[in-house]
Amino acid sequence: MDDQLPLADLLVADFSRVLAGPLATMHLADLGARVIKVERPGAGDETRRWGPPFGATGATYFESVNRNKESVCLDLATEGDRALARELALRADVLVQNFRPGAMEAMGLGLADLRRANPRLVTVSISGFGEAGGAELPGYDFVVQALGGLMHITGEAGGEPQKAGVAVVDVLCGKDAALGVLAALVRRGVTGRGGHVEVNLLSSLQTALVNQVQAVVGAGVEPTRAGSHHPSIAPYELLACADGQLAVACGTDGMFRRLGGELGLPALADDPRFATNSDRVAHRPELRRVLEERLAAAPAREWEERLLAVGVPAGRVASIGQGLRLAESLGLEPLLDVVDGTGRTVGRQVRSPITITPSPPAPRRAPPALGEHEDPLRTWLSAPRATVPAPSSEES
Repeated sequence: MDDQLPLADLLVADFSRVLAGPLATMHLADLGARVIKVERPGAGDETRRWGPPFGATGATYFESVNRNKESVCLDLATEGDRALARELALRADVLVQNFRPGAMEAMGLGLADLRRANPRLVTVSISGFGEAGGAELPGYDFVVQALGGLMHITGEAGGEPQKAGVAVVDVLCGKDAALGVLAALVRRGVTGRGGHVEVNLLSSLQTALVNQVQAVVGAGVEPTRAGSHHPSIAPYELLACADGQLAVACGTDGMFRRLGGELGLPALADDPRFATNSDRVAHRPELRRVLEERLAAAPAREWEERLLAVGVPAGRVASIGQGLRLAESLGLEPLLDVVDGTGRTVGRQVRSPITITPSPPAPRRAPPALGEHEDPLRTWLSAPRATVPAPSSEES
């Protein structure tokens, strides 16, 4: 129906925790899927306790990837709750889990068995290093950033390796998982059968290294740490101004010519050292010195305005809060109010980056309290499948 969100008819059984899996299922929930989050009794998802900071409904870590879900606590070590978990899988369209490889099978919830019993089910396994030789390795974003090469290329030249400022590998893997789910659902629409989606942190990172990994594979060049500058484009880096740094990104020769003109160096683009991008990359230190001599004459804000006015991409280094205010000023509406079961606004979150037209407003339910929807969900899962309709998210 045109008045439904794209995934409004889907039921997702979310057995995942921490970040990659919950992010994937939140993407599906933001697009209308009904997501039932299965948690450990008394403890729940580990990120419920990963604070400070704490927001209106708990640890901000948990809040960031668990809105628009329902929570039920099932003890998968007990036969009764395993039976309810299996029943949930048999009613679901999608099942997402990030236990260590083999753990679901050990609990009597083997994914292949569940797909045989529910042929339309799409199952998703998220791991750190795959289900073959890396099956026993614990998958932590920080370690994968180190082992996968991201830390090797992050940081100042000659300095210590650095991690990214967020668990970016988990985020990338979660998005890959959501993409895989959507592809499997499209295929199910043709064949009538589900399938299995496998993603792992290491592979998601290596794919996301794009030009850097292709430099190794295609040219035998091993990138190293280079601070803020781009290995293949110049100028494409932070440059010092009178009061701070400015990101300047000249992706074309035309941009570079306009940069030189605005800095009062109209002949710069004709200098043999800087005439082409390859020339500029080869003579980056000299180019940087020339540019920073001129940029030192004015503050970064002034240069930002002047360069943008002539079509040269430039921007000051902002805080996250400043970035949100920029998005608001541009009409991007980056935030949404989330509500509890009574409809009362209980906090704000960053909304989904995906807008689909036409579509009704995205759901905006706050992350659930541990076991918040326990009673109606247990009643539903315990009843014969064909006789009791699923409780709506409003009812539960």
